[in-house]
Amino acid sequence: MEYYLQLIINGLVVGSIYSLVALGFVIIFKATKVVNFAQGELVMVGAYVCFSLTVQYQLPFLVSFLLTLVFSIALAILVERLILRPLIGEPIISVIMVTIGLSSMLKSFVQMTWGTQIQVFPPILPQEPYMLLGLPIAPVYVAAFGLSILLFGVFTLFFKYSSLGIAMRATAFDQQAAQSMGIGIKSIFALSWCIAAVVSSIGGIILGNINGINAQLGHLGLKVFPAVILGGLDSLLGAALGGLIIGVLENICEGAAKDLFGLGGFKEVASFAILVIILMIKPYGLFGTKEIERV
Repeated sequence: MEYYLQLIINGLVVGSIYSLVALGFVIIFKATKVVNFAQGELVMVGAYVCFSLTVQYQLPFLVSFLLTLVFSIALAILVERLILRPLIGEPIISVIMVTIGLSSMLKSFVQMTWGTQIQVFPPILPQEPYMLLGLPIAPVYVAAFGLSILLFGVFTLFFKYSSLGIAMRATAFDQQAAQSMGIGIKSIFALSWCIAAVVSSIGGIILGNINGINAQLGHLGLKVFPAVILGGLDSLLGAALGGLIIGVLENICEGAAKDLFGLGGFKEVASFAILVIILMIKPYGLFGTKEIERV
């Protein structure tokens, strides 16, 4: 029982990071109706930039963290202005293909700049574990879970109460109506990419402090996709719960496969097996909006 409880706790930590990255997926989809397949690469780039500033340039971690967020915003604006804005009005599949190309470009940039070896962040927090229900929990796990929940709460309040958040929700509901009310659609698109890049970078930094970083970190985007589908592509609450659920189920499936059958590597396919089941039962996810077409 202690073994499975440990798996659940670790799954909640990883799932909270999934939730952050899933938030980026949902924000871009709500504003632009585009699935961003470069989301995982935004996670990777943010983690590597923070690592470089902290280790190579010897900056304090907090300064590196803030500079990474500034870099993420600048990168998002550059991508939106130069690559995506000219595609406004074009078929959605064209924009999706561009995000796939962007994914390859960012991955190649990281490999050329930092290589493919695993890099480890210097310890930021104390190493002495806390005890929870008799189980040791590393301080970095507690900080990661707490920061993820805090950020999700902040962004939820932003979307619900701020003028920009309300403008983003209006744009997501009806772009033409929002534009007729004086909302700058292009500015909202840029803001959605900035927020997605910021939350992705934060997720990458948190994950880097737990497991280290390498060029495979970009695959996190695909691993998070089942969480997005589970919660619903246009639901912030769904992104939060979907990430936590997938994180816990992945860990339990992996642990059970090792414990009962001596099999490893099941974690890599568990989320996609869950995705297939989800799509058969709930095609729009737990909280996704059902689209009804009348002919």
